[in-house]
Amino acid sequence: MEQEKSIAESIYEEVALEQDVFILKFTNDTSENQLFKREVSSGFIQFHFCLKGAASFSFNNGTYRLPIQEDFSLLLYNPQRDLPIEVSVQPQSWVLSLLVPITGFHALFSRDAGYISFLSEENKDKKYYKEAPISPSMAIVLNQLVNFNLHPLVKPLYFKAKTYEILSLYFNRPTDVDIAQCPFLVDEENVAKIKRAKEIVISRMAEPPSLQELADEVQLSLNRLKEGFKQVYGDSVFSFLFDYKMEVARQLLATGSHNVNEVGLKVGYSTASHFIAAFKKKYGTTPKRFVMALTS
Repeated sequence: MEQEKSIAESIYEEVALEQDVFILKFTNDTSENQLFKREVSSGFIQFHFCLKGAASFSFNNGTYRLPIQEDFSLLLYNPQRDLPIEVSVQPQSWVLSLLVPITGFHALFSRDAGYISFLSEENKDKKYYKEAPISPSMAIVLNQLVNFNLHPLVKPLYFKAKTYEILSLYFNRPTDVDIAQCPFLVDEENVAKIKRAKEIVISRMAEPPSLQELADEVQLSLNRLKEGFKQVYGDSVFSFLFDYKMEVARQLLATGSHNVNEVGLKVGYSTASHFIAAFKKKYGTTPKRFVMALTS
């Protein structure tokens, strides 16, 4: 089961995994705040991760707010009452959330419940809240959940594996929390440079720099840029950029405010034929047929 709701250049995407685990992605690439709402029962633990920008969660009809900043997380749990999500995502901000049923979560740690403080016998019926920074190793996995290039049949398994990986990293011991497969990416400065490289190619998608120019600008060697980008975002720089451009094009076409030529120019194609070929390669249909399908 997968749902997607587009609001201009904003996307809310929900992926349901087995055992009632949900991954929610809130991406706001517009210049205005976007509000998203979703009902959540008291039987779920909520994990919220701000990958970019900032957002704010509201509770009790807006009387109580919890802000979340880039590279920080929120854990929320209240077994006494439902906690519906009402999140205001600021411009150019991304938030990824995990909803995990407390029954399934407790089973993961049934032998060592004392390790997780709110699972202990004396705390299991009490509400719990925690704000914590996102470690570099967690940032890698979170970005892999937002940016991926997978066959649709593999996607559910990939999301399930990454969800368990995030949970294991979240509850890892502080002394071990930053251990990653690639030692280069454990360094927060290097992760920041890779993220900066992504922002640069996105902001200049119509005329992106060469790989060497990009490496020079973020002060990384060419090999480290390529290896690091692949590790964090699960794809090469220009394959990632292609997917991003096609997603922007799809959203622009869906608004009905731009014709095919205009959209192609906005995402960096000087001729309509090249844009049409690229769009068809990505989505299996032409831009014109895509727009016609939306209005039919």
